[in-house]
Amino acid sequence: MTKKKSYKKAMFAGWLAIIGNVFLFALKLWAGIVSGSVALMADAWHTLSDSVSSIVLLVFYKFANKPPDMTHPYGHGRFRLIASVIIGVILFLVGLNFGVEAVGKLIAKESAEFGTLALVAMIVSVLVKEGMARYALHAYKKLDSLALKADAWHHRSDAISSLVILAGIVLQKYAWWIDGALGMVVSVLIVYTAWEIVQKTIDVILGKKPDGKLIKEVRNIVNETVGFDVLSHHFHLHTYGDHKELTFHVVLPGDWTLDKVNVCIREMRKLIREKLDVEPTIQVDAK
Repeated sequence: MTKKKSYKKAMFAGWLAIIGNVFLFALKLWAGIVSGSVALMADAWHTLSDSVSSIVLLVFYKFANKPPDMTHPYGHGRFRLIASVIIGVILFLVGLNFGVEAVGKLIAKESAEFGTLALVAMIVSVLVKEGMARYALHAYKKLDSLALKADAWHHRSDAISSLVILAGIVLQKYAWWIDGALGMVVSVLIVYTAWEIVQKTIDVILGKKPDGKLIKEVRNIVNETVGFDVLSHHFHLHTYGDHKELTFHVVLPGDWTLDKVNVCIREMRKLIREKLDVEPTIQVDAK
């Protein structure tokens, strides 16, 4: 997928999320007012808060799509990583808030009370938010963007919270504590997901060792280019959004001429760019 198509897909995912969240906010708020449900109205505002993460995604993807310049020769792709951290923090705070509210309900022995309209609103919310989450996850797999993954789980957190309220509607007459108990489970799930997203993003920002699969593919290309097995080592990968810089050392025969070495290295770099979509910098060592 080209960078232009990648950018358009990310923008579409962001705008889809904003439009969907505004629609669900209006639906839940209306149902909450009609049924007199404070919980449903609170969930409506939680849904609207999801639009904040989508706006963050749109803004930072706009910056990330800027081409390289004199000050930033590797481009601006790391804006996406910054977006992932921000969305992950928002997700963490949302999960923490769920936990506090759930504990408060259990302590106060409060049960959820919802009208018939709330049931319809929650079913629609679960279906729409899960659909948005699946689309964002699909875009994440295509674009390998942690920001889209974070936004997808933000959608899913709202779908789960709506599912909790839906369960409360069905089961509240059998167990007053079901809403608070399920709320705590959802809280733990969301906080864990947020932590995982932030942790993985920080790993990329700090610089993470290339995975074994990439190293193996590079070594195969090197050996095929040389014509026999040689030592490749000291692999370092630097990620800038779609742009990735790979540096490594390769040990070539000491009796090779400089021209032969240059031709071989140029071919290695060409194949690595074409097959792995990585910009390689190769240090030659003579044995």
